[in-house]
Amino acid sequence: MNDGNSSDTNDQITKRRSCLGSMEKSELEALAIAAIREHRRLIVADEAVYEEWTRASSDPAMSSTVLESLQREYTARQEKSAAQQEELSEIIDVLGYVPDVAPDVDK
Repeated sequence: MNDGNSSDTNDQITKRRSCLGSMEKSELEALAIAAIREHRRLIVADEAVYEEWTRASSDPAMSSTVLESLQREYTARQEKSAAQQEELSEIIDVLGYVPDVAPDVDK
């Protein structure tokens, strides 16, 4: 079912890795750090939506429309996070190591 798409995806990955492979190590490291920070941001946002969906699911007064909307949003966020994680993985594979990234300080 996804065989045609799989070939396209593999071509995209090969092209992306080729592009990444032509970058300087310092550029790759900066890209990896930015991707790690973005991944952390997405995780926090995904968790907030998941918690809201969980709370709403336990509220018998909550409409099914709201619950379905929250579920769709969470699912879409998970798909976006998975795609971003794949990109991060490719960057780290080409870089050859996971750079140290200080924790975000929000407050």
